[in-house]
Amino acid sequence: MAVLADETIPSLRTATMVWLRIGVLSFGGPAGQIAMMHKMVVEERRWIDEKRFLHALNYCMLLPGPEAQQLATYLGWLLHGIKGGMIAGVLFILPGLVAITALSSAYALYLDTAWLAAIFFGLKAAVLAIVVQALLRIASRMLRADAAFVIAGLAFVSVYALQVPFPLIIIAAAFAGGLFLKGDRGAEDSPVPQRSRGWLATMAPLFFILAWLAPLAAMIVFAAPETMPAVFAFFARVALVAFGGAYAVLAYVAQQAVTHFHWLTPAQMMDGLALAETTPGPLVLVLCFVGFFALYNHPLLAAPVLSGVLGALLTAWAIFMPSFVFIFAGAPFVETLRRKKSLAAALAGIGASIVGVMANLALWFAVHVLFTEVRAIALPWSRGVAFSLPVWSSLDPLAFGLSLAAMIAVMRFKLSLMPLLFAAAVAGLALLPFL
Repeated sequence: MAVLADETIPSLRTATMVWLRIGVLSFGGPAGQIAMMHKMVVEERRWIDEKRFLHALNYCMLLPGPEAQQLATYLGWLLHGIKGGMIAGVLFILPGLVAITALSSAYALYLDTAWLAAIFFGLKAAVLAIVVQALLRIASRMLRADAAFVIAGLAFVSVYALQVPFPLIIIAAAFAGGLFLKGDRGAEDSPVPQRSRGWLATMAPLFFILAWLAPLAAMIVFAAPETMPAVFAFFARVALVAFGGAYAVLAYVAQQAVTHFHWLTPAQMMDGLALAETTPGPLVLVLCFVGFFALYNHPLLAAPVLSGVLGALLTAWAIFMPSFVFIFAGAPFVETLRRKKSLAAALAGIGASIVGVMANLALWFAVHVLFTEVRAIALPWSRGVAFSLPVWSSLDPLAFGLSLAAMIAVMRFKLSLMPLLFAAAVAGLALLPFL
């Protein structure tokens, strides 16, 4: 196996700073977040090689929950074991959690956040450029045969127009890859060590399961007000069935939180989604907004804001802790599959399907960045689930201009990530009077 020099293996301190930076800058939903991790970890630092990255992404896309956070946890585990995975996973969500909790408090107290929305307006344009660049780069690596292009195209149509469940797409792609593609394991450029399954790795999933359920047990033992265990139990269930991305989950959560539990109003739910769109981290952080208002509107000890903060933290614990279980329990097994030659062709098929799925995410993100109006189109075979098409007359010239400038800066002048994001944030703030 080809290996880089040992100096390319980052220290835990160095990796921690990078994971923190990714967490702070992880805008743009899963497409933008995956693209940013790819750029910082694979392209710029070469800590993980392309095949290892895509192999990890294949697994994370199969899991319920936020795939980008799970990918960060997986990559952190690859580099530094369980400690590295915990640090990467926590830092990926921590900045967004702090931001959505602070914005929820500000929203509840009627403070103005227009300046923050303006900054994120500029950042989204930059993230769109990063998404497109990453998609093109990954496609150039994964789509080297005609059959791979066909698999990617069919995966895109399946997820965008036909609403086929993602696990079925993966199974079909693996089968097609085994029939029509040749696996190319090739030499790896990553210095990442092989992770063995020792006693600590075996016990870690059990520890995280117990830690995940500990708050619920404590609330039952100490007879907490009924809203608290109800919030935790509801979002714990959501975490286990959160397939299909954040928007597939939000419709169910909105219905239950608004009409069944009466934790917040429909208007508050929509405003929470808008706030989550402008913060870093997984889009499911909007669920923390729901948890905030569940306890804000049913406060403990006449302290609504502190109760809301507690609700947001309980929600985050219920939603994100299972991801650590999935990664620490499954990643060692998934790594053994990577080294089996008989599965190389199937994995190549899955990799091609991932390109199609990423293209769907990139298209969705582009539509919502560049257009102010998006129309939901439900086809007869889509079982009532609609896909989005833009209203072409609603093209936002400011968003289009910023996105075009960002793409030229990235693809023509090879501007690095931090200067790009800084310039985009400043541009967005400058455009505040026109937004």
